[in-house]
Amino acid sequence: MSETKVYRVSILIRFTLINLYLALTTPLPFLLYWSSGRLGWAVFLFLFLIVVGLFLVVASLSEKVLLDEKGISVTYPPVVKWLWRNRVWSLSWQEIDSLKRRTTSQGGQVYYLVSKNRDKAYLLPMRIAGFARMVRQIQEKTGIDTSDVKPLAQPWMYLFLLFFTFLLWLVDFWTIFNSISLTLTVFP
Repeated sequence: MSETKVYRVSILIRFTLINLYLALTTPLPFLLYWSSGRLGWAVFLFLFLIVVGLFLVVASLSEKVLLDEKGISVTYPPVVKWLWRNRVWSLSWQEIDSLKRRTTSQGGQVYYLVSKNRDKAYLLPMRIAGFARMVRQIQEKTGIDTSDVKPLAQPWMYLFLLFFTFLLWLVDFWTIFNSISLTLTVFP
């Protein structure tokens, strides 16, 4: 029986991106209410869409990479797998021919696992906690040199984004407080 290693999206990345989404959307229903002065269907629709958006953000961050003796696969929990079915894939170690590097439009580097028949290439997940360990395992199983493979975004970048997200939360609290205060004075 082979042991399956499971790699998930980093907690730092999940926490940062979920907080950023919430910080960007939370004040919007308050501002909509303040501008109209009543709780109409638009406010409730807005709240519903924010919850749907939060579900989609959490679903996209639920990606997991599975490595075992047979190969590598990228999947999602059953609850959201139907949403990202075109991003779910699996390759046996024998099918992997090479690792190709591509430059992104912002100048970063991403890597694709290329199958031996060269008709398919699969994006190597790079927001994974334990990325270096995962890449070493891929090198052990395939014999492909992965010494130059680095994650697309470094942890300090997400810490930087998290810091500014918390500053945005401060502005949000100020906005919500003022929205409620103005609503109580303008629309008693």
